[in-house]
Amino acid sequence: MYTIAALYHFTRFPDHASLREPLLDLCRTQSVKGTLLLAQEGINGTIAGPRAGIDAVLAHIKALPGCADLDWKEATADHPPFGKMKVRLKKEIVTMGQPDIDPRARVGNYVEPEDWNDLIRSDDVVVIDTRNDYEVAIGTFEGAIDPETASFREFPAWWEENKERFHNKRVAMFCTGGIRCEKSTNFLLGQGVEDVYHLKGGILRYLEEMPADDSTWQGECFVFDNRVSVGHGLVEGPHNLCHGCRRPILPEDMKRPEYEHGVSCHRCVDETSEADKMRFRERQKQIGLARQRGQEHLGAD
Repeated sequence: MYTIAALYHFTRFPDHASLREPLLDLCRTQSVKGTLLLAQEGINGTIAGPRAGIDAVLAHIKALPGCADLDWKEATADHPPFGKMKVRLKKEIVTMGQPDIDPRARVGNYVEPEDWNDLIRSDDVVVIDTRNDYEVAIGTFEGAIDPETASFREFPAWWEENKERFHNKRVAMFCTGGIRCEKSTNFLLGQGVEDVYHLKGGILRYLEEMPADDSTWQGECFVFDNRVSVGHGLVEGPHNLCHGCRRPILPEDMKRPEYEHGVSCHRCVDETSEADKMRFRERQKQIGLARQRGQEHLGAD
């Protein structure tokens, strides 16, 4: 079994670039794979590997400046969720494009999963899904508003255009693991919204802790690893990933004429040029050759 750890933490790294190589070296040494993002504002990412390896990497991160109280969410998988390890340097650990946002200063009121249902069913509460449109498409909370944003960077403009709809309402927001809500609630507070709430630990913690019979969640939750989606109990869902557009698709979608493995699906077939598709086909060819060489190497051993 592989242990999966999803984490984020806002802190101030004076020299985040200097943290990259030691962290990457440790992950490789411990057979841990996934993606971690480092920025001056903190760290974010999901990693997977053997229990001892994950523990070693988490201990290393907790020893970084301001990370002693690091929190994370765990799950397990019976196959490797990631193919390689990447530690990337970024301007933001989740891109909102708002330079004045600082979740360390203040955020909305945290709501525990067991209290979430009562909150979002209140008549004076509006519930907003802060995730991207393709994530919302496969699952969300009952009654939640979908801003239909293609990226989190679009959220501030959407709020500006729609804020009058929510006058005199309490605003409850949620996202996959909680990180986007750290920024979106700080943003709304800065816009003068007084009563702002967000789901502590995000959808993943809710699905882990809430019994399905008591749940207000509908569908599956998109995750950024090879599981693609999860349901209650964080059980792996039915979705696959279109490697042309990185959107979740169902097994029956792979039978549609628009689907070509690694190239396109019914959602993106008209979004890319023929030159793009040729490039994707060449990429798939190289992936296939690399796998074949790996199998031949194992056979020789």
